[in-house]
Amino acid sequence: MIQQKDLISVIVPVYNMEQYLERCMNSIWQQTYTNLEIILVDDGSTDHSPQMCDEYATKDQRIKVIHKQNGGLSDARNAGLAIAGGAYIGYVDSDDWIEPEMYEKMYQACVEHHAQVAVCRYAQVYKDHVVQGGTGKVTAFEKEELLRAYIGDCDDYIIYNSVWSKLYAREIVDGVQFPKGKNSEDIMYTTKAFCKADRGVYIDQCLYNYVLDRDGSIMNVKRGERMFQDELPFWREHISHIRHNVSKELGDYAAYYYYRRLLFYYMDWMKEDKQSRGDYAKRIADELKENRQEILRVYSQEFVATGDRARMKLALVSPELYSHVTKGYEKIIIPLRNRS
Repeated sequence: MIQQKDLISVIVPVYNMEQYLERCMNSIWQQTYTNLEIILVDDGSTDHSPQMCDEYATKDQRIKVIHKQNGGLSDARNAGLAIAGGAYIGYVDSDDWIEPEMYEKMYQACVEHHAQVAVCRYAQVYKDHVVQGGTGKVTAFEKEELLRAYIGDCDDYIIYNSVWSKLYAREIVDGVQFPKGKNSEDIMYTTKAFCKADRGVYIDQCLYNYVLDRDGSIMNVKRGERMFQDELPFWREHISHIRHNVSKELGDYAAYYYYRRLLFYYMDWMKEDKQSRGDYAKRIADELKENRQEILRVYSQEFVATGDRARMKLALVSPELYSHVTKGYEKIIIPLRNRS
């Protein structure tokens, strides 16, 4: 068994989570890696969560509790980070839970592969089913390989931008803050950390359990405005940061996947009825038109898939025509292929 010489700080933001907090805390208590500092940040909860946090602290000297005025998820994480004393930093959302060996396996992978960040696969937990997978394989990456896997939505490596599926060495997150008052806040935190890391390691095993459709979840409300106010600007900042801190080529690679993502989002909105769609599809189409020359430059490069290049050319000519062609392809061609 690996020596547990390094302290891991686990930051758990808590806001009105009395229904889920015990499950989350039990999963942290059951960790086989025991050299933990558990920081519970009560973000101005109005239910029984503050009392529960204090009760946990009386049972376990590893637990520190912060009570603060409500400032949102980013502000709560920043408050925990400000007092964290660990050589490694991890995050657990209080409506989720983790597998018993999560931090032991992630720490061991970092030590064995001289990596500054470990990433694990995660289970997607819905009300009526769970989606999971993984081979258990551990893969080490140099900086550029790690960034390409992160940027490119690679099927072999589920490296989502979320901070909760990762263990960060302190050296790559020192000075990195979560943007207060924003959603999709993990995008730039993870991007900045990855750009500072020399090596990373991926564990293809579901060690984190991510609850996706809890009522009242941030992810379930005001999807369109959240996308345009927070998510898309963060993806644009992500491109710029990579371009200026790693390389222009990787920045272009990130831009390719950003514009590719816009096409998927455009189709998602076009499948909604007109009332639900609002003007979100049009706003995406307008962004594509406004960035036409830059998109053509990026899409002329060798790393762009031939099919993606054709789809983008059609979308730039006519987003509406692209929508009709894509819907027809999904309705007719894909079922025929599946039958054959």
